[in-house]
Amino acid sequence: MSVHDEMTTVQRCLDDLYRSLGRLEKELGSGGLEMRRVRMDADHLRESLALLRDTARTPAAANRPDLVSISDTPYDISLWTDSDDEGLGARDRHAP
Repeated sequence: MSVHDEMTTVQRCLDDLYRSLGRLEKELGSGGLEMRRVRMDADHLRESLALLRDTARTPAAANRPDLVSISDTPYDISLWTDSDDEGLGARDRHAP
């Protein structure tokens, strides 16, 4: 399935959840803490799905940072005169 199809399926499931919650509220009442909490969680799911849909609509290239080209010319060796050989320690000592 494509992402669009998956999003549509999730949206249908959320719509079913809302209908079921409506039926539960008629039987149990909407004033209880548990019912309010479940309703608020369902609202958060709906908002999160809307955000996810917006993210999926933006092209992937827009989310990638700009590429930086690195030259193939050798670096100036004087940049590395005060550094140790990485992983080997100082020049006058032996590696363990």
